[in-house]
Amino acid sequence: MPRFAANLAYLFTEYPDMERFAAAAAAGFTAVELRFPYDLPPTAVKAELQRHGLAVLGLNTASGRAGEFGLAAVPGREREFAAQFQQALDYIVAIGGRAVHCLAGKVPPEQRPAAERTFISNLSAAAGKAADKKITLLIEPINLRDRPDYFLSRPEQAADIIQKIGQSNVRIQFDFYHAQIMGGDLITRFQKHLPLVGHVQIAAVPSRHEPDEGEINYPAIYAALDALGYAGFVAAEYTPRGRTEDGLGWGRAYGIGGTD
Repeated sequence: MPRFAANLAYLFTEYPDMERFAAAAAAGFTAVELRFPYDLPPTAVKAELQRHGLAVLGLNTASGRAGEFGLAAVPGREREFAAQFQQALDYIVAIGGRAVHCLAGKVPPEQRPAAERTFISNLSAAAGKAADKKITLLIEPINLRDRPDYFLSRPEQAADIIQKIGQSNVRIQFDFYHAQIMGGDLITRFQKHLPLVGHVQIAAVPSRHEPDEGEINYPAIYAALDALGYAGFVAAEYTPRGRTEDGLGWGRAYGIGGTD
């Protein structure tokens, strides 16, 4: 049976930031992930995690300037990415987490060859620093409908880049929401790339609401994850239709949101 985590940038936003940990634990989640938590003191975050018995999985590198979505693949911004990554690495270590999602950023088509070289170089350097701290780097293909010009958009592209980097602590963050929009054929593609998958996320398509509507048969996905031996967490990264707790019926069979 899958183990579910709550992304606290999306779920439980009815509560102040520091109260979301308690809400997630009360709803049955055993792990959380963060997005850009840098305004929160890491000592306070770690205390909340310990108080509620929650594992913390990961967080993102900072977005950059307004309209940007990361810098890891943006040519000419290498020093800024290095600073962003160091910030993320220091924070995740301080709160006892496991992974840093390195946002690739947006680049125009004519810059894509240079962007790939930049991405590989930046991630190679970051992976060495992360390995010293026993931290995994995650790269996530994000669909081009939601993020036009985002550099990394397909699991196949992510797998190719990871193979070129050649470091074992760089993995794919496989978000079924994005993968469905960018090609579908989810179970077959997930199985193909499973050896490189470090984390999984879910949301309904096309709405990005609770995973109980739309195009994806999530019970079949969960069964496939079990059958394939995926042992990591499945993170709920969706925008609730209303109050978070009212929309957790999708998880009752898996110990989330209470029982009928």
